[in-house]
Amino acid sequence: MMVVPLLFGAVIHTFWPKSAEFLGGFTGSFMTGTGAILFIFFFALGTGLDIRSTGRIARKGMNMLLAKVFLAALLGILASRILPNGGVTSGIFSGLSVLAIIASFNAINGGLLVALLTPLNRKIDVASYPFFSIQSGPFFTMITLGAAGLGQFPWQALLSTLIPYILGILCGSLDPDMRKMFAPVAGTLVPFFAFTLGYSLDLSMIVRSGFTGIIMGIAVVLVSGLVMWAADRFISGSDGLEGIAASSTAGAAVTVPATIAMMDKTYSATADSATAIVATSVIVTAILTPMLTMWYYKRLIRTNRLEDQMKY
Repeated sequence: MMVVPLLFGAVIHTFWPKSAEFLGGFTGSFMTGTGAILFIFFFALGTGLDIRSTGRIARKGMNMLLAKVFLAALLGILASRILPNGGVTSGIFSGLSVLAIIASFNAINGGLLVALLTPLNRKIDVASYPFFSIQSGPFFTMITLGAAGLGQFPWQALLSTLIPYILGILCGSLDPDMRKMFAPVAGTLVPFFAFTLGYSLDLSMIVRSGFTGIIMGIAVVLVSGLVMWAADRFISGSDGLEGIAASSTAGAAVTVPATIAMMDKTYSATADSATAIVATSVIVTAILTPMLTMWYYKRLIRTNRLEDQMKY
């Protein structure tokens, strides 16, 4: 739902780069309208979070959020000491940049997590996801880059990334009918903003960044899987299954490099390659994370350490 429209947009832009200007009107505006679609996307995500949820669920969700963000921040700071400012421009790791690393590690594929854990009756784990779904947007990436001295973002830019999410939280919390109406909308918007992102890319760049994206996806599963498991196991006091299921890159993370580049022009040079790397990481983690999650789930059953989440 994310990769195919993205590739379709890249194909059109590669062979007909002026198509949006030629078509104009509604279609042309849509092809270059990533920002407007993302506003609606993050609003819909926000409506799924009820601020009146139980403390145990909120605490678990916040633990997952902080673990993921701190890991991405640490890796980004370390990478900034090693990688050139403009990213790697040649060799097998062409396209690798601080922006690509943070964007890939910073956001969990919530749809994948929910799809994995719902059939396993992990009610608390699934209910806690909205509390850390905010990491799917650019806000925490901007905070990380700013804290590491790798970017300058005015407070208006930071506020801009939060407004749709905050509005969604308020509407969803105050009116259950609003939550019921808008929460499912986020998933339906994925192919639409994926196409607009793809339209900003070039196929040759995607090919060049493919290998780096595969390595990135493997690293996300292994490194973040270990960190998230530890946070879930020892901080949340759970069995660690949600941490393993959170070892992925969100489809929404594909939007982050382009958004960051709009806020800070110094990232314009690496935004396209970072987008391609993140998109590849999404695919790789969508394959590997379910395999690792189900292996660990069976291990918990064998060792009789599976947490009972039928009631909360």
